[in-house]
Amino acid sequence: MKILSIETSCDETAAAVVLNGRKVLSSKIASQIKEHNLYGGVVPEIASRRHIENISTVVKNALEFSNNKLSNIDAIAATHAPGLVGSLLVGLNFAKGLSFALNLPLIAVHHLRSHVAANYLTYKNLTPPFLCLVVSGGHTFILEVLDYTKFKIFSKTCDDAAGETLDKAARALKLSYPGGVNLDKISKLGNKFLFNFPKPKVDSSPYDFSFSGLKTSMINKIQERKQKSIKLPIEDLSASFCHCVASYLTEKLLLVAKNKNYKKIAISGGVSANSHLRKMLIKECKEKKYELYIPKLELCTDNAAMVGSQAYYEYKSGNIAKLNINAQANLSIE
Repeated sequence: MKILSIETSCDETAAAVVLNGRKVLSSKIASQIKEHNLYGGVVPEIASRRHIENISTVVKNALEFSNNKLSNIDAIAATHAPGLVGSLLVGLNFAKGLSFALNLPLIAVHHLRSHVAANYLTYKNLTPPFLCLVVSGGHTFILEVLDYTKFKIFSKTCDDAAGETLDKAARALKLSYPGGVNLDKISKLGNKFLFNFPKPKVDSSPYDFSFSGLKTSMINKIQERKQKSIKLPIEDLSASFCHCVASYLTEKLLLVAKNKNYKKIAISGGVSANSHLRKMLIKECKEKKYELYIPKLELCTDNAAMVGSQAYYEYKSGNIAKLNINAQANLSIE
């Protein structure tokens, strides 16, 4: 089954053709990073306008690269939630138009479900159930993937998401957008053990996360040195901060895996590209004999291939959308 999938939940206009949920025939992305860099973050209105300008070309390129025409496609898929509503509407409405014109099934895909599905494209033999850490700019939680379309949130963040925290730390250090990516890059030049950052405990649940204290600690360290006119050791601060976030995420994930008796562990979302997190999890899981699944780097950030993968399993489960479906800024993965 060939699915033409579209992703426009934030600032990446993406389209892909995916075969049977496991093989990427094409994946094309039009990035807006350079433009949003002028503002230090994503400007929703600008993102929506650029999606409108780019989507036809991106879809055409995805079809051409896969050596397919619209007549060869079996279904149309698009992200419908969560995300920036204006951006989501562009991709979803474009998909609706194709679905109606071609009389093809429309599959609406949850953005975070598709991040989990990025692992299916990397590991052809991976099947549920497994435990998954979802870490992105707006979300951080540990998830039980009970089946391809059945999920249960086991723990979550009480305040900021991990990606948001990394971005704010980067902004405090005056690094350019995208903050988390550049923080990770510069951290490779620093000493990760030079600074200590707190790992907050959540009294209500030993498995939940809290990142607001980490962000505040970084800001305080920066202000303290500025007041004393001490040069900021940006590389060392970046390395220590990234190491702390990775360690915090790893400890919680492995604690849940141990107590829930899971041997298969996966990670997903934009922060799963973080070099500190990847190295730490690989090391810890090898020592503790856990099976670890990490998406390819190009599948960690927003893309349409992962949407096409999850769409296949939504279709198999009978989750076909009606043409009056709307975009939603917030929607539980469950």
